[in-house]
Parts: sequence; structure tokens; C-alpha cells
Amino acid sequence: MPAQAEVSRDVYDVVIVGGGHNGLVAATYLARAGRSVLVLERLDVTGGAAVSTRAFAGVDARLSRYSYLVSLLPSKIVDDLGLEFAVRKRSVSSYTPTVRGGRATGLFVGGGEERTRASFRALTGSDTEYAAWRDFYATTGNVARSVFPTLTEPLPTRDALRARIGDDAAWHMLFEQPLGIALEERFRDDLVRGVVLTDALIGTFSNAHDASLAQNTCFLYHIIGGGTGDWDVPVGGMGAFTDALLGAARGAGSEIVTGHEVLGIEPGDPHSVVTYRSGSGEGSVAARKVLVNASPEALAELIGDGAPTERAEGAQLKVNMLLRRLPRLRDASVDPREAFAGTFHISEGYGQLETAYREAAAGSLPSAPPSEIYCHSITDPTVLSPELAGRGYQTLTMFGLHAPARLFAADNDAKRAALLKSALAELDSVLAEPIADCLAVDRDGRPCVEAKTPVDLEHDLRLPGGNIFHRSLALPFADESRPTGRWGVETAHENVLLCGAGAVRGGGVSGIPGHNAAMAVLEQ
Repeated sequence: MPAQAEVSRDVYDVVIVGGGHNGLVAATYLARAGRSVLVLERLDVTGGAAVSTRAFAGVDARLSRYSYLVSLLPSKIVDDLGLEFAVRKRSVSSYTPTVRGGRATGLFVGGGEERTRASFRALTGSDTEYAAWRDFYATTGNVARSVFPTLTEPLPTRDALRARIGDDAAWHMLFEQPLGIALEERFRDDLVRGVVLTDALIGTFSNAHDASLAQNTCFLYHIIGGGTGDWDVPVGGMGAFTDALLGAARGAGSEIVTGHEVLGIEPGDPHSVVTYRSGSGEGSVAARKVLVNASPEALAELIGDGAPTERAEGAQLKVNMLLRRLPRLRDASVDPREAFAGTFHISEGYGQLETAYREAAAGSLPSAPPSEIYCHSITDPTVLSPELAGRGYQTLTMFGLHAPARLFAADNDAKRAALLKSALAELDSVLAEPIADCLAVDRDGRPCVEAKTPVDLEHDLRLPGGNIFHRSLALPFADESRPTGRWGVETAHENVLLCGAGAVRGGGVSGIPGHNAAMAVLEQ
């Protein structure tokens, strides 16, 4: 669909700064409600971090380059907007290789209850850990079913959300004490503890006993999606979602212009003024409401407010690979197509996660970088050309933990290369052959592997500090210690709202901040 070249009028009901997925969600809701809507996007394409890209020269594989799985997207948004978009369930939850008694083995979660139970028993010697696992996730499942529907409603108070959950013990475990306490009370096996903890550390530089409860907040968002906590595969890649949104937004009447960088916002009543720069020069446009699909730090800069006191910081290494075939595993009892179909945990035992955190906190790259891998193309081969799929090619996505931006502030290129080398070495340690032997090559003969540090993400997408959530995640209720407004999108300026991941209940590929900002506008 060709991009609109220029802004067509001087005044709109709503101007949206940024054409990421949340901005497109807001644009579609508002345009369908009869508002005149303009979306200004700095890049030449919309989608933000939720895009698909042919990352390797001459290779017809569309990778979800940045965001890659869907959990928090409510079906309500897909249905409301009539999006032609689907996700698929992964057949396997996770596989975590390890060595016990000098033998390569692992924990396999998936394939039905009996298979999972047998894997726990083979790893730990009894059914105790599996019983604890089932009990723990039954509790978190009840919390998820209570909390998830509230994400597209006005913010509940803390007391109202607690009453809705209706389980004081679960509330205390997840909302009031460091998650590590519950994990150490409930589980005895180091590997089992680590597998549970990983969901608390995605893009979050924290540890099990962090008094700030940053790990608890991250964990909560990872286990409540859809009321089940499932992390699903977007059919056609992440770009299929934002392509569908772009079509819906334009079909509803939104004007969307790319190559237009917003330079400033002057809040006002009845109109705010947005200035921008495009290939044709600088211009300005007025709007009754301005929605900012960018970080709180970017918003402060655009308005001229003081910068937020807390500087955002990302903490991940994102690696994309294309393989000629999946590698064989040291644990020959598991088919690689099953092991990589879910989340494949590497060096993510409880003790290993703590060691890596302490090393990074002390200013060093982790010596054994923890990471997790999954293979999109096993569940959805449409991201590969028929030729590549027929030849057995597979994608591989690695998400590394405990890689805070501060480690890459000096000499990003060298640090990226060093961490990638270490991360691939950790992967090799559980394989029966080096991953390098399985990598495809591009048309110039280069291995199909690319890595992105937080510094790279800030450069590519203007994520502050490379933080994939735009700032520290906030618990999903109104908090007197932080002004949040009725929908969690309001700012100090009445006619300017946040509609990006930095809103309360933002983060992840969800569309929730976009929905909530639109609801706030329509309600006003």
C-alpha cells in the first residue's frame, strides 16, 4: 500500500506521533469513531519494532527482526478492528538442556501432562517438583484470568484489583514480596527454579530478590497474556500484524505519512501544535488531541519538559539467525524440531542467572550468557520462501538476558561481537555440532546471523537506552505514588496522551496502550 506523501490539512481532531503498532491501533479506533486522524512516522515504513524484514542479503526469509512473539494482544482488539491476523499456539512450552551425573539430559515441558511429568521425574528423581510446578501455575493462571480483562478497562485501584483476584496468598506472592522467596519455598531443583524465573527477566535487568519488585512486574506481564500466559507465533511474522493494522487504519480514514519526523509539541487548548520535518522541509499541524506513540523520555523532549528522573535502560541481546537445518542435540532423546519449537533455555539455571546478573552489575559481560531461543518457522513456515522451506531451512531467534545498555556504552561493536561469541558458545555446549556448521549464508557468502544490543535498538528505533518497554514496567493498577490518570495514558498536559509502551499497562506487542488512549479520547 503506497505511503501518503504529505500532510493534507492544517487541523485534525487527533495527531498521532509515531506509526508503531500502538499508534495504528489508536488511529483505527479513532477514525472509525469519526475523528479526523493524522499519523506522523519518522521512518519510511510503519510498524516500529513489530516488523518483518529480509535481514540477510539475497535470502528470501522474512524475520520478525525485533519483537517476535505475541502474548498480551487481546482478541478484543483484533475483533474490534476486524484485523485479518492470526497466531498459532506452539506445540511445546519449553526445553531446557542440562547435564546430570555426567549425562546430557534436559527438562521438556509439553506434549501432554504425562510426558511433562515423566521429564520432571527423570530430571529430579521424583514427582515432587512437578506437583509444585502444577500448583504454582494453577495459582498464576487464576491471577491471569482475573487481571488480563482489566487491561482494556479504566485502571483499577490496588484494592479493587486485589479483590478481583480474590487470593491473598497469591497477591502477596506476586505483588508484595520478591519473587525469589516463592520460588525457593516452592521448588528445590535449581534448573526448575531458573526456568520459572526467566519470565521475570525478559528485557529487565533484575534478580530474584530485587526489593524494587521489577522482576515481579515483568513476570506478571509474562504470565497474564490472554488469561493463559501463552506466547504465540504471529502467522506471517510480526509484520503481518502491523500490515493488517496499517490497512485497517487507512481503511477507516486515517491519514498516515511516513518520512515525517516530529520535532516538537506545543500543548494548548483548544489545539496543540505539532511541528515536523520531512523531505519537503519543516511544517506544523494543529490537533485537539496529540497521542504520542513514543517513550516518556521522547515526549518530555518534544514538549520541552524536564527529562524523567529515571533513565530507561534495556538489558537484552537480540540475535536473528537463518539455518540450513536445525542442529543435533547432545541430549539425543529429544527431537530438535520439538526442542526448538518452544522456548529453548540456555544457561538459565537459577544459580547461573544470579551469577550472570552479578557479573553484569559489576560492569562485565556475563561469562556464561543466559539466553533463550525459539524457531518461528517450525510453527509458521510461511516466513520462508517455498524454496527455502522445501530445502529444510529454519529461522532461529535468540534473546539474551542480563545485557544492560551500560555494558555497551563504550565500544558497542566490540562488546556486541564478544557477547555474541560467548552466547553462541553456550549454545554450542548443549549441541552435538557447532551452530556455525548449520548457518545459512547470504548472497555474499556471509553467515546469516545478526545481533542487536540495547545501543543498537536505541539507534535503530529510538528506544530509550534500548529498553523494549520504553521504561520500567508498572503494575497494572492506579498508584498514588505515580499520577496515572483514569486510563494510564494521561500526561501532565490535558490534551497530550501517551499511546505507546511507556503508558501504564504498556510493553510487549499488545495494542493495549493504543486502545486505552483511544478510549480516553472518546470518553473525553
